[in-house]
Amino acid sequence: MLLDDVERLLAQDIVVDGAKELEVDLSGVTEVDSVAISLLFEWMRQARGNQCSLTYSNLPANLLSLASLYGVFDFLPQAADSPAGH
Repeated sequence: MLLDDVERLLAQDIVVDGAKELEVDLSGVTEVDSVAISLLFEWMRQARGNQCSLTYSNLPANLLSLASLYGVFDFLPQAADSPAGH
């Protein structure tokens, strides 16, 4: 998720459709920069506004590394079966 990707994704609201839980699988993400972290937090904000519990699964190592570097790793809700990569 690079800047161009994030701008496109932010233009679309996260779709909850009344769901109480939503899991976002990030296994297809291969490249990230710092704006990817912002996107994940924006999705969390949108989900919370819709009373939806959001979790992320299969976070790539480079994203986990950035989250740790910025001190926000523990704030990213990860699916129970997602490997934690501190």
